[in-house]
Amino acid sequence: MTEAENKLWQELRDRRLDRIKFRRQAPIGKYVADFVCLEARLIIEIDGSQHADSESDRIRSAELKASGFRVLRFWNDDVVKDLDSVCDTIIAYVRDTGLLPWR
Repeated sequence: MTEAENKLWQELRDRRLDRIKFRRQAPIGKYVADFVCLEARLIIEIDGSQHADSESDRIRSAELKASGFRVLRFWNDDVVKDLDSVCDTIIAYVRDTGLLPWR
């Protein structure tokens, strides 16, 4: 795991974040999600700058969406510099399954 993934995992593991169950490095079809909450059908991806405007990420997200998942992406810097906001956003998306990711 990257530094950002490890930092977020410390908040997500063992239901530490608002008692929500997450798995890490979870296989979803032909992909491996950084983190997933199966109950909310929410995948969390932590990306570096190499993922900016990535066509393969768009295809991956579209295929996962077609399988009934929402994909919420954060930049590594967001996790490292503002973990509280990232966690608040994740809680909001788990609790409101009608919210759609912004990128």
